[in-house]
Amino acid sequence: MRKGRAKDRITLPDPRYGEILVTKFVNNLMLDGKKSIAYKIFYEAMDIVEAKTEESGVDVWRKGLENVTPQVEVKSRRVGGSTFQIPQEIRASRKVSQGMKWLIMYSAKRNGKSMGQKLAEEIIAASKEEGAAYKKKEDTHRMAEANKAFAHFRF
Repeated sequence: MRKGRAKDRITLPDPRYGEILVTKFVNNLMLDGKKSIAYKIFYEAMDIVEAKTEESGVDVWRKGLENVTPQVEVKSRRVGGSTFQIPQEIRASRKVSQGMKWLIMYSAKRNGKSMGQKLAEEIIAASKEEGAAYKKKEDTHRMAEANKAFAHFRF
């Protein structure tokens, strides 16, 4: 039998902007426990975003994150020998987590330059409803829409 869901840990706000969401993003960005390097990458990206858009970097980041945050996802369910992709609503914490992970993953896949520059470009693209992370969200929604007929198999 499955155990209960893990308790949410208390996350401290980041030093520059005083936001918990920024710390969670940096924690996702971090590799091998190198949090100070992850903060440097994030703050470099925010400086680049501010320079390119003439807006507050965190506001552009927040808008980009909101644009790539999915509302529904598909989960596989085996019914009578065949597997169906069943669309489901996502709980709030998972929505944000998915959006952050997609932003980081697709910025890492961009070509050349430093991670800070790649992240800044992906954030700007996401805030304009463009880029690979936004496309991933659209594909996820499209998949859920296509499989809406199997929603009655929901868990």
